[in-house]
Amino acid sequence: MLDIKFIRENPELVKKNAKNRLVDVDIDKLLDLDQKRREVSIKIDELRAKRNSVSQVKPTPEIIEEMKKTGEEIKKLEREIIPIEAAFRELWLAVPNLTHPDVVVSQNEDDNPVLDTFGKPTKFDFEPLDHVQLAEKNDLIDFDRATKVTGAKFYYLKNELALMEFALVQYALSVVMKHGFIPFVTPDLAKREVLDGLGFNPRGESTNIYNVENADLSLIGTAEITMGGYHMNEILDESELPKKYVAVSHCFRTEAGSYSKFSKGTFRVHQFTKVEMFQYTLPEESEKAHFGMLEIEKEIFKGLKIPFRVIDHSTADLGSPSYRTYDLEAWMPGKPNKEGAQGDWAEITSTSNTTDFQARGLNIKYKTKDGKKKYVHMLNGTAIANSRGIIAILENYQQKDGSIVIPKVLQNYLGGKKLIKNFK
Repeated sequence: MLDIKFIRENPELVKKNAKNRLVDVDIDKLLDLDQKRREVSIKIDELRAKRNSVSQVKPTPEIIEEMKKTGEEIKKLEREIIPIEAAFRELWLAVPNLTHPDVVVSQNEDDNPVLDTFGKPTKFDFEPLDHVQLAEKNDLIDFDRATKVTGAKFYYLKNELALMEFALVQYALSVVMKHGFIPFVTPDLAKREVLDGLGFNPRGESTNIYNVENADLSLIGTAEITMGGYHMNEILDESELPKKYVAVSHCFRTEAGSYSKFSKGTFRVHQFTKVEMFQYTLPEESEKAHFGMLEIEKEIFKGLKIPFRVIDHSTADLGSPSYRTYDLEAWMPGKPNKEGAQGDWAEITSTSNTTDFQARGLNIKYKTKDGKKKYVHMLNGTAIANSRGIIAILENYQQKDGSIVIPKVLQNYLGGKKLIKNFK
């Protein structure tokens, strides 16, 4: 959540920021509701104070009658404030975070500057296959039976790819833990108050969240949710920060509204495994920590020797909680580009600094050395999303005969095996 005091004092700036980020939220209505709820709340407090003061003296019949009326008025105002509070909170949750001054302002979500590159797009002296064709040729993924059992956009991993699922997790953990991150395996469900506080807002037709029927729970789309909620309603000590966590979880996404986006094979699916970095930092340390997490993501994919580029999200492409977001985009030889030819860049990791936006939503603070309480800054970053990591490996490491070389850094996790060749 954005600080409501800041919104009151800077309404035009907040409106401009929302417009730049393509967020349609009525700031004037929000402030009107804020004023109404405060006025009603003040009246309630005054009546309660009056009732409490009278309770200190011996009641007369007149006082008893007056306090009865006061009690009824309090109940009336308490009923009156409920819909005001609900409408206020719904609008407040829709207000996006502020934006880093270096972020490009654009109305086009594809207008993201390229900051860095590693390697060059893989070239072949043969017609390359995409990951679906390679998986079929080597008996690595079964989409058809997954559709029969679970539905579209689910899959079974088989043979070496089943082992690679765990190899990628182990490899990513080994890299991240060298940088002082504590490993976690998290629940796959979280309460909706956690998602709301983080800014995921799991409601409406455009939600990307699976909600559990007859329960106040949702399947998580990322371990950012469970690790973000880990310290909810806690006050940490300044000396404890930063707290650096790396978590393994399954991720579940409805992919609602993504019908027009590239989604072949395992690129855009309803369930996948991911290793996620998460940090709680001092405000003055969050930007440095953000760069550090980006460097770890680069280290992981440099180790895999996958060509990639780093992009900086423009305002049109920033998620609501994010102050700034960097993506790694890998070269995927089997992905169609805008010209209709094969080969294009595609997102494989993302790291965001949400400053105190999520901390305010989840009430996570730290106590300074002089006893003051302030909101922490919270950051997240993908170490590896297996469903897309697998695509990058299959397509970039394919051989002319359709076999696939296993990246050197993963070979020990697959019993020393160097090549996948399971032709039917």
